[in-house]
Order: sequence, then C-alpha cells, then structure tokens
Amino acid sequence: MKVGFIGLGNVGGKLSGSLLRNGIDLTVLDLNRDLVDAAVAKGASAAENAAELMRNCDAVITCLPSPAASDAVMQEMLPEIKEGKIWLEMSTTDQAEAERLGAMVIAAGGAAVDCPVSGGCHRADTGNISIFAGCDRATFDRILPLLKTMGRRILHTGELGSASMLKVLTNYLATVHLVANAEALVTAKAAGMDLNTTYEAIKISSGNSFSHVTESQVILNGSRDISFTMDLVKKDVGLFQSIAERNDVPLEISPLICQIFDDGIERYGDRELSPNIIRRLEDATGLSILAPGFPPEMLDDEPEEAGYEVIPQGSSRVQAAE
Repeated sequence: MKVGFIGLGNVGGKLSGSLLRNGIDLTVLDLNRDLVDAAVAKGASAAENAAELMRNCDAVITCLPSPAASDAVMQEMLPEIKEGKIWLEMSTTDQAEAERLGAMVIAAGGAAVDCPVSGGCHRADTGNISIFAGCDRATFDRILPLLKTMGRRILHTGELGSASMLKVLTNYLATVHLVANAEALVTAKAAGMDLNTTYEAIKISSGNSFSHVTESQVILNGSRDISFTMDLVKKDVGLFQSIAERNDVPLEISPLICQIFDDGIERYGDRELSPNIIRRLEDATGLSILAPGFPPEMLDDEPEEAGYEVIPQGSSRVQAAE
C-alpha cells in the first residue's frame, strides 16, 4: 500500500516516522519545507500538493491543526478520490466535521476513517500510542494493518465520526485532570508538603491519572513541555462543550475549564505550553511548584510492540471469541 501523509507537526511527524520505521512506502506533504526535508532524509518521498498525493497513493492520512485546515486539504484532494482510495483523518476534529468530509469521500467512491490518536507525543514517537478508528467494519479491516504500524492499541469505535467524539471526550478528561493536578500540587506546597513525596502519594493512590504521571512530572521539572499548547486545549475543550450542547447535556465542569484556559491564554498567550496553566495559581500564591529529579520532557521507555485490536468488554466480538 502506498501511503500519503499530510501534516508533519508534533504528532504527525512522529506518526509518519513510525510508518517509515516499519517500511511503509510513504509520501509526505507539509507547508514547512524543513519538516518535509527531514522526512525525505529518513526515506519518504515528497509531494507538491494534496491532489498529487491522493492521485498517487492508495491511502492518504491527514494530521492537521484545525477543522479548517482539513477542509482546505480535502477540497484539493476530492477530484482525485475514486473507488479504492482511503482517507484517514488523524487530526483532533469535530465529530460533525469528520462526518461531513467523510461523506464527501464516500460519495466520490472512496472510504473514510476518522482515526485520532491518544496517549501523548512521547508514545506517538515510539509507535506505542493508542488509535481510535471510526468507520464501517470492512474499511476497518482494510486499514487495521496500517494502523498497527503507527499504534499499539487500536479500537474500532463504530461508524464514521465516533472516533472523533471519543478523542475529544478523552482530551477533555485529560484537561480536567491537568487542572485538578495543578490545584493539588499548589495546595500541597502551600500546606508545607514535600512535592516529591506528594507526587509519589498521588501516583500510588486512587487520585492517580495518566495526566499526573506525565504532565505533573514536567510541571515539577519546570520545563512544562508536553508539546501541547493552550490554544489546542481551548479548541479541544470547546469541541467537547459543543457536543454536549448539541445533545442537551447541562455540563458544569466543562464551562469552568473553558473559562480557566481563556484566562490562561489572556495572561500568557495562546501558544503557551498547556501545563503552565498552573502559573495562574503560582502567580496568585507566590509559590514555585518545582522539585528535583523530574525529566524536562516525557520519553516512552517501553519497547515498541506490534499493534493489536482492542475489543470492548462485553461486545459481541468478545463473546464470539469465547
């Protein structure tokens, strides 16, 4: 299978690297020529535009910063989509937008999948990240071998659009945990607790979360670097809030999280690293939330493993296997 990849940013660059590392015939495209050149140096080919990429590839992956960017690329690719072509949307986007663009692909004779990733840039780099995939089962079976080269745990979430909804939901939860961790760490410091001990107490307790064992470490180091910025958090939480509003769910925490990040962006800028949302409390208390022995960035120290499909507990597929 010849694969095209559009968008070589923090996540896309790492996912495309996994494809190359696993011997996939890959052609890439990005507005940043330096990123393209780096991929070419690792064995990729370069395309001049999105239409050329779709014309010459069996499957094209997009991993872009906004729904508007995905739409612009789709308009270029659409004339080249025909039977047998597959579009995989790995951007974090709105469910309705994934469905809209996917319907255009399907109408042109192709197949469409929304397949965002979750688990942090450090796991995208090693191929150990999780991937959600929304599409019909026949399409999922076609693209599962490809997804296994980029991720470890692959979950078929249902029809087109379902993966994007679940990705936004999980990003929302991670953001809630980030804000709660910030409050917990600042409160511990104010109460005179040792922050190294506090970190370990949370890690081994019912208060633990994926966010704590990743983001709390770079917070305590002081780098605050997880390759994710406040504007991206605002986009993701806003998408989650929109889903709730469309479905008449009267959320209480989500609007507050939106307000907190609006304030963080106003204070520190939209491209500020997202863990620095803790600065609001550091500024308010005059406390510095730092501790020795923590890394400046997260690295995945697990060896790369072959990907596999995750079967939801209680599903008919589990029962059939039994």
